[in-house]
Formats: sequence, structure tokens, C-alpha cells
Amino acid sequence: MTQKPKLKEADLYQPIHNYFKRKGYDVYGEVKDCDIAVVKDEMLIIVELKLNLSVDLLIQATKRQRLTEHVYVAIPKPKKHNPRSKKWRDTCHLLRRLELGLILVSFTEKRTRVEMALEPTPFHRPISMGKGKYLRQAIIKEINGRSANYNIGGSSRKQIMTAYRENCIQIASYLEQHGELSPKALVQMGTGKKTQSILSKNYYGWFVRIKRGVYELSDKGKLEIKQYPELVEYYRR
Repeated sequence: MTQKPKLKEADLYQPIHNYFKRKGYDVYGEVKDCDIAVVKDEMLIIVELKLNLSVDLLIQATKRQRLTEHVYVAIPKPKKHNPRSKKWRDTCHLLRRLELGLILVSFTEKRTRVEMALEPTPFHRPISMGKGKYLRQAIIKEINGRSANYNIGGSSRKQIMTAYRENCIQIASYLEQHGELSPKALVQMGTGKKTQSILSKNYYGWFVRIKRGVYELSDKGKLEIKQYPELVEYYRR
């Protein structure tokens, strides 16, 4: 069985050359360190070729933006290309932020296909910030719901101390200290408006309803809150 020759960056040149030629552009290879220079009237387009997206490619392409606003990066289309995947959407978001275009080149036995995946267009930061409004609010709300910083940035396997978990620990600490309590009594002690929801949903299995409107700490809760001695002591004070 004959093995296919390994793809090279230069293999991307001819399909892209032909694509722009069909659209009436003049196309030139290797002009002043640019992989491909495309011209029509006063418009200059620069295309940088690589076998995959990399930081080096993005640096190279953004440097070309000193010469023209029409800069593309071109790569072979990934074999398992999924335009709806989070990784691909994040990649496209980064390219849009950098105001770079993206060209995908598909190689098959019958033909080669060039696809303009992204056009180099101005990035509108205010619009992007508007879309992130609710996420920003959620971050501020989460921070305001924490009593202190109990997490180490970059941790992947360690359990994260969220505002919700801390609220549960607060309720558990009061139940352990005072015994049976109603949601109303807990709220008066400062556990917040989510108290009833936390007790009824009982996400961690820490609470037991012993009668209508009265809760106590479960055996599981007594055991597991020992993992948070600093927080328990903080709320007991």
C-alpha cells in the first residue's frame, strides 16, 4: 500500500493561488517574507501558511497587519473538524479578536477545496462586552457570596469553594452548634435568602427535615464539614 506523501506548507499555495485567481486577483508567492501576497487595484491581501494553528502563526499574521488590514491565516482543514465544538468556537473567537481571516484547505483524492471560514473584520469590543454582561454579573455575585478566598488559582483536581458551598457550610455550622432550626431562624442568623432552597434541595445530603419547617444536620453533614475547619470556626464566631 502506497503511503501518502506528508503534507507540506507549500502544498497550500496552489489551491489558494487558484482560488484568488478565479476571483480576478493577481497572486504572488513569497513577497518580502509574506507567504502569499494578493492584489487587486489598491487592495492588498496577505495570507500566511501553516500546517496548524499556533502562537507563532498568530504572531506572524498580526505583524502583517502593519501592512494591510486584510490578513488571513491558512491551514489544512482538520480531519475531525467540528464547527460546533467549544474548542473550534473558542479558536474562531480568538481569530476575530485579532481581526484575522481564516482559510481552510481540504485535500481529497479527487479535488482540493478552499473554504473561507472567517473574514478579517474589525472586532467590536463594546458588542462583545455587552454579550458578556450576565457572565460579569455572575462573577461579581459569586465573589460577593464568599467570605474570603479559599481557592488556589489553577487548581484542577481540588474541590472549588463556591459561594453556594460556603452557604451550605454556614447553615451546617449553625445547625451543628445550635441543633434543630427552622429556615426562618437561620435566615435571621444571616444565612441569606437561599436558605430554604438549600435545605429542601439538600444537594450535598447534609440536612435532614425532622418535622415540618425544622431541620437538623445529618451524620453525613457532621462528617463532611470537618473538611472545612476554618470556615466552620469563622461562622461559629
